[in-house]
Amino acid sequence: MVMRALLVIDMQVGMLESERPPRDINSVVQHINDVARVIRTSHGLVVFIQHHGPPGDLFAPGASGWPFLPSLELSEADLVVSKTTCDAFYHTALDTLLKQYHIEELLLAGWATDFCVDTTIRAAASREYTLTVISDAHTVADRSHLSAAAIIQHHNVTWSELIVPGRPIRVVTAEALVRQLTDTHTAQGA
Repeated sequence: MVMRALLVIDMQVGMLESERPPRDINSVVQHINDVARVIRTSHGLVVFIQHHGPPGDLFAPGASGWPFLPSLELSEADLVVSKTTCDAFYHTALDTLLKQYHIEELLLAGWATDFCVDTTIRAAASREYTLTVISDAHTVADRSHLSAAAIIQHHNVTWSELIVPGRPIRVVTAEALVRQLTDTHTAQGA
């Protein structure tokens, strides 16, 4: 059985406090919750990545933007890893934690598509994890030079075409992933 972990990156209250809201946030949260439920029932791991900004920052521990979105479904069994850069692996316990749980495949979701999600995907690929990006479970706000929809579409295509020898990155919808995970779990005799 392949051991999987869902990484949920930076889905914190502060993402709602900017002048440009993230695209389709309610749908993104719903997709994350749907995948997380299936991962938990199939003995996988759900890891919430929480950005820790410096003192005075919106994402500083204890600041108004630091908590996870209240609409996210967190379980007592879920793990939390704090980070201070776009890369969830850089100077964090994430890689050690994943190895401790014998995780082979990472499912990725979160905010912001073009910064922390992208950087973490590339860092995970360089660590030779099998990667599945949930195409409709990551988000970003419109940028001054590009719409959120275009950023998301661009990254979904780019990730699916990255050169990762022996381990191409899969990019799938939450619905397709839930169906696949449910079928796999059922076939293995839950």
